[in-house]
Amino acid sequence: MHSIEFCAGAGGQALGLEQAGFCHEALVEIEPDFAKTLKLNRSHWDVRAADMAEFDGKPFEGVELLTAGLPCPPFSVAGKQLGEKDERNLFPSAIRLIDEIKPKAVMIENVRGFLSAVFEDYRGQLKQQLSKLGYHVDWRLLNSSDFGVPQLRPRVVIVALRKNLVGSFDWPDVQPHNPQTVGECLRDLMASNGWRGVDQWVERANEIAPTLVGGSKKHGGPDLGPTRARRAWATLGVEGKSLANDAPERDFVGMPRLTLRMTARLQGFPDDWEFHGTKTTKYRQIGNAFPPPVARAVAENLRSAIGYQRAFPTNAVA
Repeated sequence: MHSIEFCAGAGGQALGLEQAGFCHEALVEIEPDFAKTLKLNRSHWDVRAADMAEFDGKPFEGVELLTAGLPCPPFSVAGKQLGEKDERNLFPSAIRLIDEIKPKAVMIENVRGFLSAVFEDYRGQLKQQLSKLGYHVDWRLLNSSDFGVPQLRPRVVIVALRKNLVGSFDWPDVQPHNPQTVGECLRDLMASNGWRGVDQWVERANEIAPTLVGGSKKHGGPDLGPTRARRAWATLGVEGKSLANDAPERDFVGMPRLTLRMTARLQGFPDDWEFHGTKTTKYRQIGNAFPPPVARAVAENLRSAIGYQRAFPTNAVA
């Protein structure tokens, strides 16, 4: 089955879809460094460094799945929550592209703030617009930790399915066990330079990670977020004011900092996934990513739903 993705970022969602068995017809990402990250890891992917708002979807008509990780600032509680009035809101472009491409299913990821009461009317408008195009819309708040990611990272996943597919899709089941703690997940990386205090640190870092905050193009740098977030990291024995270039040395004393590789692992990226750009740019990509394990779980169920429709077609209106 084939997919096309918009606002692909560093490839978290794209990797999850690949693991679920989808072949990417194209990945569209406006940030040049982010697009280079995608090519750096998958040279065979058709990566388009283009603006989603100006992209012509007609040549891709018939691709089974359309996915997107739309910009979060319009709906984030950390921002002004301007929603449809925010210039970065790309839901109108998504509606246009869905109409042009006519996929069997749609999967869009966004922040928890999308479900705020202030956006109730906007959510209703989206449902109405997609219903006119022949889709049934549902959304759910998924906690990344329920899918093996060692991080508290709630994300809204919006799924739209052709109306003849609705009965064949179920939201994925959560894993029956808790994910690793920060200490368990990062022990080998923290100990890579022979740090003698790693065992004591692992004992202290005995919870899952707070939500990583990647920042936006205008705000945020290579740190673990605002004061409240840094305090949460400090309870786990992690200094959050900046990121380190390397793991602690043998005789290091104090609270260690995370490296980019450590933050990527906490997001569910494999250790061989590379990121292009400056330190700040790399961390933006990592901190704003959709964890691959969560994307995979939803995509596997979407693939099953589309496959079920192929095997048992109906006369329902598509």
